[in-house]
Amino acid sequence: MKTLIIVTHPNLEASNWNKAWVEELKKQPDITIHDLYKEYPDEQIDVQREQRLVEAHERIIFQYPLYWYSTPPLLKKWFDAVLLYNWAYGPEADKTNGKQIGVAISTYGTTESYQPTGSNRYTLDQILAPVQALARFISAVYLPHYAVNDTSDVTPERLAQSSKDYVRHLMTVQPAEEA
Repeated sequence: MKTLIIVTHPNLEASNWNKAWVEELKKQPDITIHDLYKEYPDEQIDVQREQRLVEAHERIIFQYPLYWYSTPPLLKKWFDAVLLYNWAYGPEADKTNGKQIGVAISTYGTTESYQPTGSNRYTLDQILAPVQALARFISAVYLPHYAVNDTSDVTPERLAQSSKDYVRHLMTVQPAEEA
């Protein structure tokens, strides 16, 4: 399955986690890495180019560090610019129908902090509900997310294992059950 990884990290070279993931993903066949901050340092998104990339892949994964319970600003801008009426949604839209959409995120908080009784009070599934709603709205299929938590705990072993787990997740993940 041709997979497009839309990496949205404002400083990928300084990232431990997202950079390690990208390096591991580059070794995989049928995966296209697309770094939005590298492609658009001026944040002027080439909408037609982005739409062609989406059209050429069956699976789209948004990879980013969790920012204030949301996406980095450039990814939100990408959603607004690329997912257009009568292309991604609307009566004549069919370009995203049946595409698989997922998220791979890194968080500073611990796994325990993303529980109803944790310091963040919400689970990652709850925090990622807007992406799930976006997928449904554009007639795509939502995939369960991949996450690494407690990113302050960086070890070479943990980075390597997380990278391998991420690839395994991409190769085995199945669409989430619809509620």
